[in-house]
Amino acid sequence: MSDAALERYGACTLDQDGCVTCGDVAVPARVLALDAAGAQVEDRLGNRAVVAIDFVPETRPGDLLLIHSGVAIARIEGQP
Repeated sequence: MSDAALERYGACTLDQDGCVTCGDVAVPARVLALDAAGAQVEDRLGNRAVVAIDFVPETRPGDLLLIHSGVAIARIEGQP
């Protein structure tokens, strides 16, 4: 599933986030679901991962998050 909102925030994907201590790259991903392990997210190419949401505790399905090394570091505000 391609998502124009995700493409607008960067070209990196969950399987290629570029962090080699530390490339300082965050991957935009949409939240699909929440569970005890964290949030299941999907990037613009359809890659999925479960990420920690400790830094973004108010996360909800549908939110766009910036993911770095398996951790959500910010919510993208003002989403369409």
